[in-house]
Amino acid sequence: MLIQQNVNYHKMALVEVKELLDSGVHFGHLTRKWDPNMAPYIYMERNGIHIINLYKTAAKLEEASQALAKIATSGRKILFVATKKQAKDIVSEKAANVNMPYITERWPGGMLTNFVTIRKAVKKMATIDRMKKDGTFLTLSKKERLQVDRLRAKLEKNLGSISEMTRLPGALFVIDIKREHIAIKEAQKLNIPIFAMVDTNSDPRQVDYVIPANDDASKSIEKILTTVTDAIAEGLAVRKAEKETKDAEKTAEVAAAKEPKLETTEATETNVEAKAEATEAKAETNEAEATEATKTPKAKKAAAPKKAKAKKVAKKEEAPAKEEVVKEEVVKEEE
Repeated sequence: MLIQQNVNYHKMALVEVKELLDSGVHFGHLTRKWDPNMAPYIYMERNGIHIINLYKTAAKLEEASQALAKIATSGRKILFVATKKQAKDIVSEKAANVNMPYITERWPGGMLTNFVTIRKAVKKMATIDRMKKDGTFLTLSKKERLQVDRLRAKLEKNLGSISEMTRLPGALFVIDIKREHIAIKEAQKLNIPIFAMVDTNSDPRQVDYVIPANDDASKSIEKILTTVTDAIAEGLAVRKAEKETKDAEKTAEVAAAKEPKLETTEATETNVEAKAEATEAKAETNEAEATEATKTPKAKKAAAPKKAKAKKVAKKEEAPAKEEVVKEEVVKEEE
């Protein structure tokens, strides 16, 4: 199984090396222009030109791609820098595809070390756009409008691609480190990791992730950049998937938190209902007792006059009987 995997990996590497060979990545500079520090990456010399070892290029490209993918998953931006004619269009296209900032015109001095001032220039561009939307732009004179338009065009040309970069980039990807030496120095000052296509005439010690390759041919640049941007796109996709899973977990937690509340509310409702029933029952019993209590004194009151009447009747009946007795006694005495 392991042997099979190794064979497959070797085949994959071979295919990649063949693609690199077809793109002309192996061509270096003239031997008299070489930098001795590039010796480990040089395979041989032919017709006064150094040939780059493509197996090392493939390995370094894989390493750099993995590192860039990690930076992309962390959510940081990767700034692409290429001001040479062959690379301009390719870099702008590839970087825009993965929504990354890029510099293809002159490198603005202090772009990284004086980032606050550069951001001010970008904000100025945004204010001009706002003026055009508000209608305040039309209140300016013709000459002023022309000046503002020219300023806007200049800012767009130099800084338009970095308008969405609100903080310092997480990494720098450079094509031709000799030409972009200012960018390299600024990144080194701020400890920003540098990824670069390094030709045989450059010093690889200035770069953190070296990709030994031909940085003059447009085919070679396109091949390296497609591999790099594909890795970045994968990293962004992983980030998006992680974000979605986190959101799903949050919603699940919120739902789980709501369920016990519902149960408690149901329990409280049942308790309230039971209490209400109990209070109703008590009220009913109290009413019954009260009605009984009110009934008994009325009955007593009704019975009292009846008794009084009976006594009066009895007295009346007794009175004539006594008179008769008295009369009989008087008669007897007379006799």
